[in-house]
Amino acid sequence: MTNPNKVGLVFATLIGVSHLVWVILVAANWAQPLINFIFWAHMIQPIYVIGPFDPMAAAVLVIITFLWGYILGFIGGSVWNKLHR
Repeated sequence: MTNPNKVGLVFATLIGVSHLVWVILVAANWAQPLINFIFWAHMIQPIYVIGPFDPMAAAVLVIITFLWGYILGFIGGSVWNKLHR
């Protein structure tokens, strides 16, 4: 049996921290070169332009992704328990 709360917190942390890293890249003006490189390596013409850093948008992004990560992890842990009785 897994603890759905713990699974939710693990997922929330992983997804929240990954978006926090993105926020830091945007704030440091490193996001656009990274996106350009990723698209180049996949042979895709970049059409997206990273906007300026917005602290409110950054906070909303990290909080919402953390919450969704928790919800999805909790659901995943609960489904795991139901399927592995």
